[in-house]
Amino acid sequence: MAEDSDLAVDFVVVAYTEDGVWQVESMPPVLAGDLQGLLDVLRQRPGDYGAIGLVSIDDDFFVIVRAAGGRTQLFLSDITAANDWPMARNVLNELGLPMPEDDEDVQPAGEVDLLADYGLPPFALAAICDDLDAYPDEMLADVASTLGFGDMFDVVISTTTA
Repeated sequence: MAEDSDLAVDFVVVAYTEDGVWQVESMPPVLAGDLQGLLDVLRQRPGDYGAIGLVSIDDDFFVIVRAAGGRTQLFLSDITAANDWPMARNVLNELGLPMPEDDEDVQPAGEVDLLADYGLPPFALAAICDDLDAYPDEMLADVASTLGFGDMFDVVISTTTA
């Protein structure tokens, strides 16, 4: 089983709107293995509608976490990642979903509508995940672009992964 170590983490990014303007920040890679820690960071952000965490691990899968007040929403791009990665397993546990079987197909899990009020409808998020040739960073770049902070996301990612 893999560990969500700094080497396996592609990036952890937090995005939120303040007075209608997107703010995008890189976070320490250690948060990719600490769902509760990531939620704590999100809740500390002053976002108008909560804050969004975007996590990419090992070019394998991504997690989107949204915290607004006391409400938490989670989305995992690939349930099979839970067999190898603690973060994916923690997300499934929080969602109350069972561990996938070894022979299960790649499929997302969670609240596919978590970004609908920002302009990313459930079918669009599902379509992003359906592109099995795309890497998680590319998928999250599509999410960021749709939400309106794609350029800022690209800048943060380029400095994080450089």
